[in-house]
Amino acid sequence: MKLHEVLKDIDYILVNGNLDVKINSISYDSRRVSKDSLFVCIKGNSVDGHNFIKEAIRKGAIAIVVEAEIELRNKEIVVINVKNTRKALACLSNSFYENPSKEVELVGVTGTNGKTTVIHYIRDILEGYGKKTGIIGTLGYELDGCDINIEKNNPTTPEALELQAVIREFINNEAKSVVMEVTSSALSKNRVDYCDFNVGVFTNLSQDHLEEHGTMEAYKNEKMKLFHKCKIGVINLDDKISQELIEKASCEILTYGISNTADIRATQVRYSNDSVSFIVNFKNIIRKIKVDSPGKFTVYNVLATIGACYALGIDIEKILNLIGNLKRVSGRIESVKNNLNKNIIVDYAHTPDALEKLLVMAKDITKGKIIVVFGCGGDRDRTKRPLMGMVVGEFADYTIITSDNPRTEDPNKIINDIEEGMKVINVSYERIVDRREAIEKAVKILEDDDLLIIAGKGHEDYQIIGNTKIHFDDREVVKEILEKAI
Repeated sequence: MKLHEVLKDIDYILVNGNLDVKINSISYDSRRVSKDSLFVCIKGNSVDGHNFIKEAIRKGAIAIVVEAEIELRNKEIVVINVKNTRKALACLSNSFYENPSKEVELVGVTGTNGKTTVIHYIRDILEGYGKKTGIIGTLGYELDGCDINIEKNNPTTPEALELQAVIREFINNEAKSVVMEVTSSALSKNRVDYCDFNVGVFTNLSQDHLEEHGTMEAYKNEKMKLFHKCKIGVINLDDKISQELIEKASCEILTYGISNTADIRATQVRYSNDSVSFIVNFKNIIRKIKVDSPGKFTVYNVLATIGACYALGIDIEKILNLIGNLKRVSGRIESVKNNLNKNIIVDYAHTPDALEKLLVMAKDITKGKIIVVFGCGGDRDRTKRPLMGMVVGEFADYTIITSDNPRTEDPNKIINDIEEGMKVINVSYERIVDRREAIEKAVKILEDDDLLIIAGKGHEDYQIIGNTKIHFDDREVVKEILEKAI
């Protein structure tokens, strides 16, 4: 594609060179630059792409997009100046991959908790309806029967370049729909700019990511941006910010909930150890359904799914008939099967709100004690650590505080922060920094009617200690410990 075609939708100043050159690829990482690349200099938390312009040119970049003033000796290199290179990257990527989001039904799901489960549930319904569907989220890129060979560079929502590339790859493999998690970080850093969302879904808002956004107000405002990018917003009416979101949104609104009179409402909710049943009320439809996953949050996730699929134009009766297609999601209330019949759940809950909902559900289904192993991530929001300690202290019978992903922080100091919340409530707990040892101790004290919850990492198969990522999977560790006990 010619450079002037890639640039057609952005404001820029041509500092140097000829816009008629052919661009074979776009990159914002100098290590991935190839011959005839367009290199976009974006500023990260610790790295500034402007410092790697010479390396990019050595590797074959023939055009550079900058937001700072630079001078190059090589006058054959095209230099383009823009106000914001992150915004430019989103626009350039969309143009380079020829507006892929306009060729599929695109659903974006935002909120603090539940995003991963909801995108998988929506995919299950759409696939059951006959629409080949790709998903983009915490668990990676998935499209049935296809290997998507595009590197995932962020835990949840990819950078704009990879995002547009993945959507185009999905289309090339005959996907009709794409469902994706949309994080507050992605919204604030322009990763989903130029995405043409048919539907946006809001799950809930609770404290998280304050290390990035600073305040809950700023965090909330980033989430709200999705509802200026979509045609229909599907909103959890029971959440405290729902009314504000509805008032400020520029899209059509469809609501769901349990406590409030929403468009799609669940009543007569009944919980059991491994499932939940409820009545779905929508217009003149009243239908009882059952889902093989416990907890109140499962009800909300299913309602959000129903709302999103209905907003895409699927008949409500057909959606309800396909609820049986919903599959359990990796690392979300995942039971670890074992020959000793020990009750052990691994879950991704890593916010105060998610932990509380998980533990409330656990109280409802457990005859014996609730034992919890958890920690908090390093280099992340410190203010939520004592809150998580208080939540676990309130609902658990015994707790082992351990390491999560300490990153560059001292694990003992992270545990100290958690402990401040535990001390508010007179509870039984201990500290074991080594996560494997903590899990081993918890399994050892687990009795027949007890439930062990290992929280915080869920599907993750690694720990980040310092700047090193090591293999560590809670589920594998549990199975190894149990096998030794047989």
